[in-house]
Amino acid sequence: MKKKTFARKNELLEAALDEFTLKNYENASLNTIIKNAGISKGTFYYHFQDKESLYLFLLETANKAKWKFINNHRKEIPRGQKANDIFEEFKIQAQIGMEFASSFPQYHRLSMMFVRERGNKIYNNAKSKLNFSTQSMMGEVVKKARENGELNPRFSEDFTMKVLTHLLMNFDDIFHEEEDFHLNMMVENLNNYVEFMKNGLGK
Repeated sequence: MKKKTFARKNELLEAALDEFTLKNYENASLNTIIKNAGISKGTFYYHFQDKESLYLFLLETANKAKWKFINNHRKEIPRGQKANDIFEEFKIQAQIGMEFASSFPQYHRLSMMFVRERGNKIYNNAKSKLNFSTQSMMGEVVKKARENGELNPRFSEDFTMKVLTHLLMNFDDIFHEEEDFHLNMMVENLNNYVEFMKNGLGK
């Protein structure tokens, strides 16, 4: 998306969110989104290349909103309840992530619809884009954890960062059944998932 904003940007994103949470990517109609946003096609194509660029931007927006929510809530955790290591930090982030899903149900539904795109080109394209930003953030987290002696030193920093990034980014490749999307089940699966990572990588 071009940096220059426009008057009905929020309306466009809301219309896109409505369409992409009701239909899969292939069946989602760009014409419907543009019509419901109350903008012209010219305005849309000035800011976005096509439907895919809008979809990827929306996923990225949701992802950034989630991390902002997580970081803000982490700051509110009392000192005595803060994580003791990187794995406890993952669990705290997962719990806050569930709170985010409850607070922003449309973003949660978008993520559920996105998981159902598994095997499609759009899924791989989006994973690649989101993975890049996650890997960048993970690098700093892993570096700090290694300095604190929380990770097994026999694995290199680069190896550990790539493995953890892959595991976190591909959680939904394992847990994608209908019951896995219930918040309580998601918390349980995430806690078990983190325990698995700790037992495999923890010192």
